[in-house]
Amino acid sequence: MNAEHDELRRLLGGYLLGGLDETDTDRLDAHLRDCDECRDELERLAPVPELLQRLPDAQRTAGVVAGPPVSLSARPSAENIEGLLRRMRSERGREKRAARVRWLAAAAAVLIAMVVGAGVIRNNRTANQPSSVLPSAELVTARFEPAEGSGLTGQAVLTPKMWGVSVALDVTKLRGEGPFLCEVHNVEGKVEQAAVWGPTVSGSAKVIGASSFQLRNVSSVSVADTDGHVLGTAKLD
Repeated sequence: MNAEHDELRRLLGGYLLGGLDETDTDRLDAHLRDCDECRDELERLAPVPELLQRLPDAQRTAGVVAGPPVSLSARPSAENIEGLLRRMRSERGREKRAARVRWLAAAAAVLIAMVVGAGVIRNNRTANQPSSVLPSAELVTARFEPAEGSGLTGQAVLTPKMWGVSVALDVTKLRGEGPFLCEVHNVEGKVEQAAVWGPTVSGSAKVIGASSFQLRNVSSVSVADTDGHVLGTAKLD
C-alpha cells in the first residue's frame, strides 16, 4: 500500500454518497478497477444509504445545521454505532428536503467512518470471513429513458447481494435542482431511496447506491430532482 492508496481509500465514503467532484470520482473509478481491497470495502459500505433512508427525518434547528452526533474520533464499537442510530431516530421535525439531506450526509459520514473502522478490526480478527457477494453474481444493466422534457441519458448496473442489490449509476444531462435522488422500485409497487448526490457542473454523475430489494423483485430504477420530478427511468426486463 502507498500514500495514494490511503488517500483514495479515505474518499470511499464520499464516493458512496455521491459527494465527490468529477476529478476525484474518475480517480477512484480507475483505482477500483484494480484494487480488490477497496472494492470489498465499498461493498461493505453499500447498505449505508438505505440504512439512512429508513431512519425518521432528522431535525434541523432553524438557522443552525446540526453537527455530527458522534465524534469522528470515536472508537468504532457497537455501542457507538447504536448511539448514533438512537440519536438519528430521535431527531424528528419539519424541515426542507434539502436540509434533511445535508444532515443525513453529515451523519452518514460519521457512520461510514465507524463502519470502516469496525470492518478493519473485524478483518484483522477474521481474515477468512465470507463475502457478501453472491456466488457467480450476474450483473444486470438497464438503460435510462428520459422523462418528457428531460434529456437524461445513461445506465444503471445492478449487482445482486445477499442483503439486496447494489446500484451503480452512470448518467449525463442532469437538469434541475439538486440534490438528486435515485430510487429503486419493486414489482409490488414499493420504493426505496438508493442514493443522494448534489448537482455537478457538467450535469454528469457516477454514483453507487444500494437497496434491500432482491434483484429478482426490482422492476425499475429512477432518477428524480429535489422536487420529486422524475428525470428518467431504467426498466428491467
